[in-house]
Amino acid sequence: MSKDSKLTNAGVSGYNSPKRTPSHPKKSHVVVAKVGSKTKVIRFGEQGASTAGKPKSGESDRMKKKRASFKARHRRNIAKGKMSAAYWADKVKW
Repeated sequence: MSKDSKLTNAGVSGYNSPKRTPSHPKKSHVVVAKVGSKTKVIRFGEQGASTAGKPKSGESDRMKKKRASFKARHRRNIAKGKMSAAYWADKVKW
């Protein structure tokens, strides 16, 4: 069985494994999402955005509010699961 062309074209090692795309003009990450037998190439995240990242000890209140606002604003799309860009942005960048 040959490797899926979507994996090769996106340049990722496997399904559901996000990768940074520093040379992409607009999006910061790419992932080939797979749920059941469906696959989809998803590009997500704003290139150069200073996102909150994972919670850190001593994190500023501003960053906590920034993270909470993102999660609240995109809650419905995050809930759609692995086939949505918001899910991956939430998981990787926030």
